[in-house]
Formats: sequence, structure tokens, C-alpha cells
Amino acid sequence: MPEFHSDGRVSGHLGDGCAGDRTYVDRVTQHRRRRRDAARRVIRKRAAVAAAVVGTVALGTGVGVWAATSGGDGGPQQSARRSSDRVPGAGSAEPGTPSASPSPSRSYPLSQAPRTIPAVRSHTAEHGPGWKPRAGGRVLVSDAGLADEGRLAAGELGLTYAGVKNDARAGDVRLALGGGGNQESYTMTVRGGRVDITGPGEAGVFYGTRTLKQEVHGGGTAPEGVVRDEPAKPVRGFMLDIARKPFSETWIEDRIRELGDLKFNELGLHFSDDQAFRIESTTHPEIVSADHLSKAQVKKIVDLANSRHITVVPEIDSPGHLGAVIAAHPDLQLRNASGVATRGAVDISKEASAKIVDDLLNEYAGLFTGDQWHLGGDEYQALTVRDPQASYPQLAAAAREKYGPGGTVADLATGWLNARADTVRAHDRTMRAWNDGFLRGTSVQPAEDLRVAYWTGKEIGARQPDEYLSAGRKVVNYNDEFLYYVLGQPQTFVYPTGQRIYQQWNPRVLRGTAAVPARYEGQVLGGTFAVWGDFPNAQTEEQVAAGIRMPLRATVQKLWDPGEPPLSWAEFGKLSDRLG
Repeated sequence: MPEFHSDGRVSGHLGDGCAGDRTYVDRVTQHRRRRRDAARRVIRKRAAVAAAVVGTVALGTGVGVWAATSGGDGGPQQSARRSSDRVPGAGSAEPGTPSASPSPSRSYPLSQAPRTIPAVRSHTAEHGPGWKPRAGGRVLVSDAGLADEGRLAAGELGLTYAGVKNDARAGDVRLALGGGGNQESYTMTVRGGRVDITGPGEAGVFYGTRTLKQEVHGGGTAPEGVVRDEPAKPVRGFMLDIARKPFSETWIEDRIRELGDLKFNELGLHFSDDQAFRIESTTHPEIVSADHLSKAQVKKIVDLANSRHITVVPEIDSPGHLGAVIAAHPDLQLRNASGVATRGAVDISKEASAKIVDDLLNEYAGLFTGDQWHLGGDEYQALTVRDPQASYPQLAAAAREKYGPGGTVADLATGWLNARADTVRAHDRTMRAWNDGFLRGTSVQPAEDLRVAYWTGKEIGARQPDEYLSAGRKVVNYNDEFLYYVLGQPQTFVYPTGQRIYQQWNPRVLRGTAAVPARYEGQVLGGTFAVWGDFPNAQTEEQVAAGIRMPLRATVQKLWDPGEPPLSWAEFGKLSDRLG
């Protein structure tokens, strides 16, 4: 007779006549094998759950074990689901009855840093599914001041704007003000199936929504974890010459939307020059060109820019580049000792010249409501001749009368710049002027609060950037060798490429290709990429938009973070193509 052991062995001899016994033994063996296999499966499940819990405890916020495809509303310590956190339809046990086996669980790999332009400066990776827009999702705000940012984000993401609420749930995006520091900084947390974007200022929260928009573009997913981000430079600008080439309102608005998504914060409008004056004027309608923007159109542009946290920086260049004004007021044109007119320059010895420019500055201060202003001040032709005093005796006489026997034409020009600064300062604006408007060797010094817009080292009496910086001036980088897109490529200009900016330029490269010493880092406020319309028909609006696309992206990457970019140029280009 066979003997059955507890471990499943069978001993004893089965003779040829024991077929029934053999059948019985086979059944018992198969039964015990099934019981043993079932026990092993339970042990493996328990081990997996235990390992997941241990991993969560060991890695803290770096690990999440999720049921189904979304986490709870809590922090990382809630990532391992409790038995009571059911996914609807996942189990059939009655309330209060222990489940026969652990709920299904899923572990996610550690998230990857977001791929955005500009790149985020810090990302703490976590385990989890990330976030993407889904039906029923909402955008909530903590403060009514974030309503514009909330509505914009909701519309872009296909979510419902729910206003000021505190009941964020899975699927939602919550925008909130809080914390201190840089007003353009933000923190974005993707966890628990939702997104929280917080910052000390509305601009920072807005930039957080730009990061999120890029992450989910084209069906992408915002990776689980925490982004902490802020710009290195407070000035990230794009300047447009609408005086020489009358860009349309629609084209300008399209650029504003593009700039906003890239986290630029300034749009310069150079709207007065020798060729034309491009914005409606009520104080001097006689100077306005036929093809111009109405004040209503400009207000729309300014309002759209404000909604993207972009300051519009107007520029009425003087005392040079005033040809459109002179065309209506020829008596104001500067003439030399021989009576020959000097192109684009007003006679700064005449009070009427100052009055008309101040009229315009005061008028447009009410239209451009931002806190920045560009005074121009470059290329005054009276200062390009060998002996300004002999060539322009009326200017020399005015300088001596105002500044004493040693007064020069350069002193008079510096005094003109300071007087225009006084006019604009009364409107509580921060002002800048072109670097060649800061003249060397004058007894009259430019106002201390004027910032330097450094664009060239090719002017007469050219000064190195260090001269301005060592004097304590704050500087905005307009380096014409990297950041000037001059239509028609006149003189030595060539269209800049994004690759050259990305690989060779940074904000301290103010002139040529050499960087100023690192000790001046804090005085270099940022940079501006400029489009000039010297030959306005050389490119269409569409060609300009295409031509500046990659240079703009490279420029803002280096302004947001001047260090070595995280991507190669080829990778950066592919990312740009993917983001559109």
C-alpha cells in the first residue's frame, strides 16, 4: 500500500494490479501541486507589495506606487494606496470585508526632466504617471488677480476655468500666489494626478503655465515631480523697427503670443525714423505717415502684451533719426556752416526742436503704459565730422552760452539727452539710450539713471563696454554681431543664426565675440534681439517670422540660463520643431 507523506512524496510499491491506487495518487499529487503553486503566488504578491512599501519609505518623495493610472490628491507619502482607496470597479468585495487579494498596483519609472524652451533650471524627479489634460479637468486660482492667467491656460489646455476655488482634485491645474524672491520665479508640482503652479508674482505663475503648455503640446505629458525655475536675466527683449518697415498689427500680435510662450518680457517698438512716423498722433498729426497704426490698434497691442507679461518699450529716437518730423517741419533741420542740410538731424540749438519732441514724449507716455522707455540718442550727424564746432557754429555758440566758454557740441548733445530724460522721468519711467549717445570727454555727463543699450563698437570714438560698466552703468545687450537682423544685410551685416547665438553668445558678450569680466554679471541686465528694416522689401513678414524663429529661441535660452545648454544644437532644433 502506498504511504503518503506531508511533503507530497509517495513511498511504497505500486504493483501492476494497483491502477486505481495509482490514479488516486496522481489526483492527490496534482491537488497538492495546485495548492503549493497557489501558495507561492500569494507569497510573490505579498513580497511585491512589501517591496513597494519599503521602496516608498526608503526613497521618500522620489517614489510613488499607484493604483490604476492616477494618484491621490495627497503628497508623496500618500502615493502607496491604502486598501480603502479604491479605483471604481476595481474590486467586488463588500464594504467592511477584507479583499481576497491585494488591489492591482503599478510602479512608474523615475520621471525625466521636462523638455521646454527655454529649459527649466531645476527639476526634482519623482515616480508617477505625470499629468495631461483630460475631460472634466479645471483650472483654479487662489487669487482673483490670476484670473487672466487662469482663463488663458484653461482655453489653451481645453479645461474649464473654475475661478477662485480651493477644492483642487485629480485632473485639475491650480494657480496660486505665494512665497518670496524673484517675481518671475515659479514652482510647478505635478503629483497626485494634478498640477500646482505657485509663484511670488503673477509673471512667475504665468511662466509656469507656459512650461506646462509646452510639456503637454501635441499630446505630451507633464512629468511627475517638481520644477523650480526662474530667469537669470530680468531683460529678455525683442525689438522691432516699424518705422522703416510697417509691420501689420496682426503680425505684431502673433509675435507677442510667440514671445509670451518663450518667456520674453519686452517688446521694443522703434516707430519714428527718417523714413516714416508710424503711430497716430493728436499733438502733431502732420508728422504721421500714411501707413501707420492707429492709437486703438496700439492699445490692443499693448493690452495683449500686458496679458503675456510683456512690457512694450517705445522709442522716439532723437536728436538724430527724425527725418519724418523734419519733413513736416523743415525749419527744424540742422544745417552746417555752408547751409547744407544734415540728414535726419534736428537743430538742437532751437527751442522748437525740443518742444516738438517733448510734445510727442508726453503724448505717448499715456499710450505706452509700461515702466520702460528708449530715448535713442545715437548717430547725431553733427558729431560725425572732424570739427563739429567749426562745421556747426550755431551749435557751438549755444553750447558756450549754456555751459560756459569751454562748452562743446558734444556737451550740447548730452544736455539734449538729459533734458529728454527729464521729460520721460516725470512719467515714472526707467530709461535707456544707445551707447553711442553716451559721449566721451564731455563736461556734461549723461543722467546717472540712464541705462546703456549697447549695440556697436564701430562708432566714432568707440568705447569698450568696460568703460560704461566700470562707471557703474547698467547695460542691456543689443550686440549687433549676434542680435541684429537687418533686412537686406547692408554693409557688413549678415542674418544671425540661432546656432551661432546658442553656441557662441551669452549676455556678457556685449561687443564682438569677447565677454566682459564676470564681475560685471549683475550690471548686464539681459539682452534684446532686434529686427531692423533698412531694406524693407528684402523680406516679407512671413520670411522675417521664419528667419527670426530659431534666433529668438536661442536668445531666450541664453537669457534664461547663460550656462552651457542641456541640449546639443541638433537636439534643440528637434525640440523646437516638436513644440512648433
